[in-house]
Amino acid sequence: MITLYTWSTPNGRKIPIMLEECDLPYSVVPVNIGKDEQFAPEFLRVSPNNKIPAIVDDEAEGGPLSVFESGAILTYLAEKTGRFLAPSGPARYKALEWLHWQVGGLGPMLGQLGFFAVRSDEKAPLAIKRFTEEADRLLRVMDKRLGEGPYLAGQDYSIADMACYAWTLAATSFLKDPLAGTLGSVPNLHGWLERVGKRPAVKRGMEVPKT
Repeated sequence: MITLYTWSTPNGRKIPIMLEECDLPYSVVPVNIGKDEQFAPEFLRVSPNNKIPAIVDDEAEGGPLSVFESGAILTYLAEKTGRFLAPSGPARYKALEWLHWQVGGLGPMLGQLGFFAVRSDEKAPLAIKRFTEEADRLLRVMDKRLGEGPYLAGQDYSIADMACYAWTLAATSFLKDPLAGTLGSVPNLHGWLERVGKRPAVKRGMEVPKT
């Protein structure tokens, strides 16, 4: 059994989507970051960086294994199941490219934009301008890539799509006002959102945890 520690954020949605796609049995421990539960000692033993998501796989080779950082968890689960990440060759590295692109770029930039443009009571125009421009750039990069194939790694749905889905959906909802100009000119991105969003496992994963 896998224990999933997560919350209802874009990062927190990635792993339940993967677990649902792979039909792996798992239990959920909600970590309410609004109440600072990510700093609890028992959670820090699993995720020393006090961030969700994290997992503990009781059936890992060699005994129970804890894994934190969403990109590492997605890669671990893909290799555990042999699904959604090619074992070798160009398709594998394309998926890993776009997975790391999300972890290092799309997520952090949209997260910062969300803080400065939406959540913060004090508005910082320079920061909003900086993160809006970078979010615009990243979404256009994604749109261009999706004009070359149906999924980020090419023809096949992969962990890269799972990593990007919830963040891109947030860009079209939570961040729709600051990104309105870009969102009207990225048709490939919208088509991809529709394709991925129709998957039953994605629908189920997006509802975890139930809060």
